[in-house]
Amino acid sequence: MRICCTHLLRWLLALHFGIGLAFAADPAIMGDAQAGLQDQIQSASAALDQVHQSLDDADAPETLQTLSENALKAKRDADAAVAALEPLLKQIDARIAQLGPVAPGGDEGSDIKQQRKELDQRHNDLDSAIKRGKLLSVEAAQTSDSIEKMRTQQFNEQIASKAASPLSPALWQQFARQLPADLLRIQALARQGRASLDAAIAKNGWSTPLWGLALALFLLFPLRMGLRHLGRRYAASDRAPDGRLRRTGLAVWLLLVGTLLPGLASLVLVEALRSVDAIAPRLQSVADAFVKASFVAAFFLSISACLLVPRRPSWRLLSIDDLAAPALVRYAWGAAALAWSAMLLNAIDVAARTSAVSTVALDGLIALTYVGLIMASLVTLNRQRHRAQGIPKDGDGAHPPEAGHPVQRSGWLTLAWLGGHLTVLTAWIATLLGYLNFSVFVTTQLVWMTVVVLATSLLMKFADDFFLWFFSPDSRTGRGFQLATRLSTARVEQIGVLLSALVRICLLLLGAAGVTATFGNSSILLGWFDTLSGGLTIGGAVLKPIAVVRAVIVLVAGLTLFRTLQHWLVETYLPKTELDIGARNSISTVARYVGIILSALWTLAALGLGFEKLALLASALSVGIGFGLQAITQNFVSGLILLAERPVKLGDRVRIGDMEGNINRISVRATEIQTDDKATLIVPNSELITKAVRNITMDNALGRIAMPFAVPLSTDIVQLKELVLDIYAQHEAVLKDPAPSMYVDSLGGSTINITSFGYVSSPRNVYGTRSDLLFALLQRTAAQGIALVSPTDIRVIQAPPPGAAASAAQGPEHPA
Repeated sequence: MRICCTHLLRWLLALHFGIGLAFAADPAIMGDAQAGLQDQIQSASAALDQVHQSLDDADAPETLQTLSENALKAKRDADAAVAALEPLLKQIDARIAQLGPVAPGGDEGSDIKQQRKELDQRHNDLDSAIKRGKLLSVEAAQTSDSIEKMRTQQFNEQIASKAASPLSPALWQQFARQLPADLLRIQALARQGRASLDAAIAKNGWSTPLWGLALALFLLFPLRMGLRHLGRRYAASDRAPDGRLRRTGLAVWLLLVGTLLPGLASLVLVEALRSVDAIAPRLQSVADAFVKASFVAAFFLSISACLLVPRRPSWRLLSIDDLAAPALVRYAWGAAALAWSAMLLNAIDVAARTSAVSTVALDGLIALTYVGLIMASLVTLNRQRHRAQGIPKDGDGAHPPEAGHPVQRSGWLTLAWLGGHLTVLTAWIATLLGYLNFSVFVTTQLVWMTVVVLATSLLMKFADDFFLWFFSPDSRTGRGFQLATRLSTARVEQIGVLLSALVRICLLLLGAAGVTATFGNSSILLGWFDTLSGGLTIGGAVLKPIAVVRAVIVLVAGLTLFRTLQHWLVETYLPKTELDIGARNSISTVARYVGIILSALWTLAALGLGFEKLALLASALSVGIGFGLQAITQNFVSGLILLAERPVKLGDRVRIGDMEGNINRISVRATEIQTDDKATLIVPNSELITKAVRNITMDNALGRIAMPFAVPLSTDIVQLKELVLDIYAQHEAVLKDPAPSMYVDSLGGSTINITSFGYVSSPRNVYGTRSDLLFALLQRTAAQGIALVSPTDIRVIQAPPPGAAASAAQGPEHPA
């Protein structure tokens, strides 16, 4: 199996390099690629010229938005072409460098001259194309910025436009005069739509529209309701994950099903009519508005239904009680219907080219309706707030705070209550003063912002619950990931938390983009995303998001691979060798740090950072290392020396100063020594290299036992020697080679000072064996009547003179 994997890896590498060399060596392939990329730049230039030509006649916001998107698309195409041409230019430069400078006198072969000429021509073409592409990219970005400024200016002028106040009779008189003409325009638009439909039916029949209607109804009712039922059934079953993920997962499922299927149903119906040319040209924008409005209305209804859940309080994610939830769902239905109607009526208004006064009246009606819905929602939230505080209100006193689903006070409810009141006040003032467009914008922006914030918070909760469950040690996926990577439980949980934070940040940015989309700056956001996808230039390197993601994947894969290799070394290979535990520890430690270094280099290569940039970085850091990290560097180098020379190794018993213990771990920075009282002494590696260290167990050193004692002069010394040597011989830990011995150190006034020696296999056995031998010595000497004595400590104390003693007895004299 290992041989097959090796051959497969070699084959893939050969295929990769073979393709690269073939691409670099075949001029036809390079020429075709260069021609295609140059055509792409030319097409982008033509598209940008078309944007410039259309910009003079464009005045509608929708048209300006389309032109801005086309300009950004031209910029993306130019950037992609430049990114693909630059490697080709580098290949051409490398081939020209291989030819070298022109020989003196121009004495070259004809084939070399021809190659040099072709390469120079191709280099000039590529360099020119790259410069045109970069210039086109800058021009497209500037064009998009100018269009966005025009859109912003139009948007501000539209918001700040003032009409007659709804309280003024002049507005309604003008509306009454223009109403008949506007109705005629709408009727003419309806006749055009009816004529197109009749012509399409007469030509193609009813089959396609009816099939489209049937499919739309199937998506809207049976499929949507069935998927919702399956989601609820799975969430309530034992197969669903435990915890909050059941509720958030079901809410996200209901949001997706409730938003996509109604929108897709409307899209299917419209496309079925378009396929047979049943939609009049002037009604194309109305059809697009119908699809867009269906998606928006379905989104409004779905987010309210999945968060409020009026019939299942235990699945509710918002802090709303059982009395407020059904009322808020009804208001959400009203907001969805109003948003759908407003978008469709505005499209019909534009398509029918009705008068400005009718548009103003329609905006005023929409604004007042939104104000009514917001006020009703505020009343409902205000009643819930009073119920939570235990304050009875008129008509609500029959429901004490304990009734219904218990709810806690929420900060976002207070914020929504305050923001709603400010919006209502602003909308009323703007409407009465005649700023109807501003009133419509304020009310619709509040509704849209509320929906987007709720959806973003739901998705953020779901992301948090999903990743914490996925990497939880209690889940099957978490246990599988932990077994595959051999990471600790805490590390696996940290990965889940970090991924959750990353996804939540992305969702937060998307939510901010969704909130600001109604301001008309969606193209600016797309431009920012294009800039981000193009990469951020830091120094001479360009960091792209895809490169960062690739680098993270490479880092995780590298660390996992080398960690697996180290585990195989420690658990499988090294135990089968004749190396001692210290050598095995040195090999595994070096392998670990080599794996970390190689993984880091692999990751930097995936980021696109060459080794020349790393050399510059290392030279820049050398000054800081020399001053601020000198001690750390010294310990690091000392650790490498310890692992290589092994003056001390794992398991050795060493003595440093007055501390003695066994070496438990050697890393590249410090060494851990466990003392006899089970404490851990952490010694910097430089201390073990630069200072004197006593290695008690180096080279299999034996332990020597010394027993000094004294006996009286009258003791039979021969009998005592036989007794002591017999005590050594009977203990199983005492070695026979070297043999135990006994010596007479000296003779005292009345004692004989004796010292005996024995040897054990390790210095660690000295203390316990010596204690056993002393016990045996005391027992045997007592049994045979041999007295053990210790030196007598004689102290001479001189008595004080008699006069001094009498004075001390009388005490000091006191004056009268």
